[in-house]
Amino acid sequence: MSVFIQQLPALIGVVIGALGSYVVVVRGDQARFRREQTARWEERRLAVYADYARSVKQTVTLAYRVAAGLGHGNHPDPLTIDEAKPLLAEANGARDPSGEALIMLGSHAVVERARAWVVTVMEMERFVRDGGQDTAAWRALLDQQRAGREGYYTAVREDLGLPPGHSARWPVRSADPVPPQR
Repeated sequence: MSVFIQQLPALIGVVIGALGSYVVVVRGDQARFRREQTARWEERRLAVYADYARSVKQTVTLAYRVAAGLGHGNHPDPLTIDEAKPLLAEANGARDPSGEALIMLGSHAVVERARAWVVTVMEMERFVRDGGQDTAAWRALLDQQRAGREGYYTAVREDLGLPPGHSARWPVRSADPVPPQR
C-alpha cells in the first residue's frame, strides 16, 4: 500500500491536469460558439437591413419617376401614375415581408428609424398618387425622405458596430438646358 500512497500525489496531479485541460477546452469551445453565433446573427441582421432598404428604395424610385412625370424633377424615365400603379403595388407587396423580418431581427432603434423613413415614403407615394402639383411640398418630402434614409443607415451602422458612413447626399446634375428652338 505504501507504493500506492507514494504514487498518489502524481496520480492526483494527472487527474487535476486532465480536468483542467478539459475545462479549458470546453470553455474555449463555448466562447468560439458564442462568437460564431454572434457573427451569424449579425450577418442575418445585415441582410435583413439591406433587404428592407432595397424594398423601400423601390417605392422611392417609383415616386421619383411619377413626380418627374408630374413636372417635379428630371428623372430620365418618367412614369404616369397609371403606369406606376401596378409597380407601386408590387413594391409595397415586396416591402411587407422584409418589414416583418426587420421587426423580428432588428434592434429597437433600427425599427423606429425604419418606421420614420417608410412613413415619409408613404407620404411621397400619396403625393404622386394624388397628382400633387406643389413643388415646394414635393421638395420638403424629398428632404424628409433623405433624412429618414440617413437616420436608418446611421441606426443600422450603430447596431452592427460599424464606423460612420457616407450620408449619400451628393449633388445631382441639374436638368439639361432646353436647346434653343430654330
